Amino acid sequence: MAALQQRTLDLIRSNEEQVLTQWQQTLAAAGQGQDNRISSHEVDSQLREFWRLFLQSIPAADVGSLQGPEWQGLRRFLEDLSADRARRGFNSSETASFIFSLKRPLFAQVQAALAGDPQQLGDQLWAISELLDLLGLQTVKAFQKSREEVIQRQQEEMLELSTPVVKLWEGVLALPMIGTLDSQRTQVVMESLLQRIVETGSEIAIIDITGVPTVDTLVAQHLLKTVTAIRLMGADAIISGVRPQIAQTIVHLGLDLQGIVTKANLADALALALKRTGQTVTKVAG
Repeated sequence: MAALQQRTLDLIRSNEEQVLTQWQQTLAAAGQGQDNRISSHEVDSQLREFWRLFLQSIPAADVGSLQGPEWQGLRRFLEDLSADRARRGFNSSETASFIFSLKRPLFAQVQAALAGDPQQLGDQLWAISELLDLLGLQTVKAFQKSREEVIQRQQEEMLELSTPVVKLWEGVLALPMIGTLDSQRTQVVMESLLQRIVETGSEIAIIDITGVPTVDTLVAQHLLKTVTAIRLMGADAIISGVRPQIAQTIVHLGLDLQGIVTKANLADALALALKRTGQTVTKVAG
């Protein structure tokens, strides 16, 4: 990789305000800071912070790699920038353009200063281009990682919302399940339910599968794991919503649900739970 010469570093330092102004104008022309996702003031603050770290890192760093300790501050900045852009709804191209748009103002300064030395001019333009390409790729990688984390967090939040744990009665919790069960969802459900058992001190948890379209071997295994975890917490479990079709499927698959109490609907499960906890419900004559 071509090396940046001290003359080039001194040049871009001495023309800092010109470079930053042209960089900001290039970003504005690309639409950054021109909509409600991010303000022009925030863009200006970010580019100045990048520029400070950039100039701080270059003299002592290996410009052929961003893995050295000299680049640590700039790497962290790019990770934070990418995470911020991901949360605000920017795509990877818009995020990377923050770095790539710096090429034009830097090229303009170097071309003006080294116009009389084509060989050195070519070398320095290439060195700047390679360095900014590395920084741009680092930004894209950081953005993709941040975006994946955002998507995963959103999925987990949706899973939690789709499987609310409801307190039906004192000492009785219900978990109405809707849709297909998979390993990830089962894990979220299990953690949420166990946490609520601890918080409420409930003795019985009802898992209602009325909204589960089909029960196969995998679904049954997930249910068994959840029931086992509930029992390890000192509570008991009842599975409700076992329709005739599901009962036939369980028998056909040869699934062993021995030791697990099942009921046809949530009302029957609640009645059993109240009986087990020594509670009774009486109708008051109006």
